[in-house]
Amino acid sequence: MVEVKTKKLANFINGEWIDVEKTAPVINPATGETILDVPLSDSASVNKAVEAAKSAQKEWALVPAPQRAEVLYRVGYILKERKEELAQLLTMENGKVIEEARGEVQEGIDMAFYMAGEGRRLFGQTTPAELKDKFAMSVRAPIGVVGIITPWNFPIAIATWKSFPAIVAGNAVVWKPATETPIMAYELARVFEEAGLPKGVINVVFGSGTEVGNAMVNHDDIRVISFTGSNEVGRNIAAECGRQLKKVSLEMGGKNAVIVMEDADLDLAVEGILWSAFGTSGQRCTACSRVIVHENVKTALEERLLAAMEKLTIGNGLDTSNRVGPIINKPGIEKIKKYIEIGKGEGAKLLAGGYELTDGDLANGNYFAPTLFTDATASMRIAQEEIFGPVVSLIPVKSFEEAIEVNNGVTFGLSSSIFTRDVNRVFKAQRDLDTGIVYVNAGTTGAEIHLPFGGTKGTGNGHRDSGIQALDVYTEWKSVYVDFSGKLQRAQIDVE
Repeated sequence: MVEVKTKKLANFINGEWIDVEKTAPVINPATGETILDVPLSDSASVNKAVEAAKSAQKEWALVPAPQRAEVLYRVGYILKERKEELAQLLTMENGKVIEEARGEVQEGIDMAFYMAGEGRRLFGQTTPAELKDKFAMSVRAPIGVVGIITPWNFPIAIATWKSFPAIVAGNAVVWKPATETPIMAYELARVFEEAGLPKGVINVVFGSGTEVGNAMVNHDDIRVISFTGSNEVGRNIAAECGRQLKKVSLEMGGKNAVIVMEDADLDLAVEGILWSAFGTSGQRCTACSRVIVHENVKTALEERLLAAMEKLTIGNGLDTSNRVGPIINKPGIEKIKKYIEIGKGEGAKLLAGGYELTDGDLANGNYFAPTLFTDATASMRIAQEEIFGPVVSLIPVKSFEEAIEVNNGVTFGLSSSIFTRDVNRVFKAQRDLDTGIVYVNAGTTGAEIHLPFGGTKGTGNGHRDSGIQALDVYTEWKSVYVDFSGKLQRAQIDVE
């Protein structure tokens, strides 16, 4: 098993590792053991990071984009070489099972190579001008200093979704990672350093949202904030950025549903539900927390789900025999417990789970039994609010049309899924499901990095991570007109 190289992390500012006196412990959620200490920085550290980023960005923007891309190619190769080491460290700090951690590191590798490719594209447009001897085009321009705020549940993947397009587009980055999972930020900064990224182009400031996050949002020289996290915090960030006329990209919660129609392959649907609901212990914004099932197959689906859930192995994610890992911390456990009581009080029937696991090897970690409610209604809080744990509720419906209505009847709009053999329903579903991501005969998780990631309604504010659409967050469009007529020509006026 890999060992942690340090017992105390430091901020990474202008290419230097800077100690911070105030720290907090980082706890392994599988064992309850302290891994290391993470800095709790203040606004002064943010100011230093922004100063470094602002200075570095002026030079970085002048580097040709294909050369900027070469750094990302090197980052990708280093991540590939260190994939297993990074995956084990990720599991230690986050808890997700090792195969998921390997998959997450692979996302970072994929994103490095994908965004490096954009260094030879970053396409603009050329268009005909309406006047003679005049040329018209649009180009992408970097914005300047970008602030990214990332969550604990995907501590390296989401950071690469945000930082790589920002960097290849010619910006500099100030990054606040989650204090629960800072090791991936430390390791990624080391990778950037090894890959030869100039000093100050990436800066990592550890600390709380209250101190570091707020300082970033309110800093005049940070012109973009990209945030992934809770809806409540995202709304506050959006309000403050709006006041400052600062660009903001938000990716927030989900209340994602798998629809199982009466003609579905039930065994395949069970596999999709298990993976979507209990992978990462349900701690994904794309996790399935609702199963909208046609009443004709409800009983059969319940029986198969219960049988499959009994076979789930739960424990430390470094043990490859385990399928479900721990909850990130004790407050996460308490939140799940609260929703179990809410569900029972609302009249949903608890079929499995609903309790914390504290016996034997699980005693020192944060474990919660995979939980299944049935006979839920669409209006129940457990069917409306994000729980962020291994809890799924079955909602029976009478028709395809009702299934679509129930899916759309929540405030979030991230991911949705339908299991059916009817091609007509497939095309209607992909049209009518009001989510940013739609899966057919698959669960609600599994996004690929070359397509845009994000959602509608309360899930976000219209921007997207991943895909070429991510470049829109970190660039401004600049229109350029070149008049080679040798005389003043006035658009819309001097048109013959």
